[in-house]
Amino acid sequence: MKFGSVGFIGGGRITRIFLGGWKRAGALPERIVVGDPNAETLAKLKADFPGIAVAGGDNRQAVAQPVVFLAIHPPVIMAALAGLKGAIPPETLVVSLAPKFTMAKLADGLVGHRMLARMIPNAPSLIGAGFNPMVFAEGVRPEARAALRDLLAPLGECPEVAEPKLEAYALITGMGPTYLWFQLEALRELGRAFGLDDTDLAPALKRMVCGAARTLLESGLAPAQVMDLIPVKPFAEDEAVVLDCYQRRLPPLFEKIRP
Repeated sequence: MKFGSVGFIGGGRITRIFLGGWKRAGALPERIVVGDPNAETLAKLKADFPGIAVAGGDNRQAVAQPVVFLAIHPPVIMAALAGLKGAIPPETLVVSLAPKFTMAKLADGLVGHRMLARMIPNAPSLIGAGFNPMVFAEGVRPEARAALRDLLAPLGECPEVAEPKLEAYALITGMGPTYLWFQLEALRELGRAFGLDDTDLAPALKRMVCGAARTLLESGLAPAQVMDLIPVKPFAEDEAVVLDCYQRRLPPLFEKIRP
């Protein structure tokens, strides 16, 4: 079994990341149908991916495909599902990309549709380096599970996890790059000011970030020991401020997205 045709409800960031990742890997599905009520969003998407079919606000065309991704924000999911009642073929695999809405809620919104999956997408999927944990409903057949894994493989890792963990992954991996990107860009700008060019900085930053993460997670040292490997700590006096941001911002957000 292979998913050669896919649909998307929503043509925003996540859809663009998926399409970009597949395009980069030379693995775009043969047919892609995107439904979105915003004509400007669809026009921009079509300009970058001319081969896709756009369905405007008619999501029924998107769900006619063997697999459809719900690439929309949680506040509008139930309204979107209400408009799809009776329109989704029983064999279509519906994959929600949003936190908060459990498999049970999705099934209720689709009047008992059982071919369901959930996934927390990760922006590095754009370059095939994503970490996209997912979970399947019990009713999803093994061949459909394998077909979805094959479809998503060019985007990165897609481990199967327990559903109650998905919201935690949303905070740690789904939103995680936003905690780091602005700081890495600041380092890149400073590197340029210090005399390095982009050919110097790209491999240096990549290796530094990957190596730092691996040292913390794989060295076998306690976190305090890892953090003591470098004697000069320019931000030592500011670490409490940064940690306070994590503690003030993320726990309340986690409570907000929990089912």
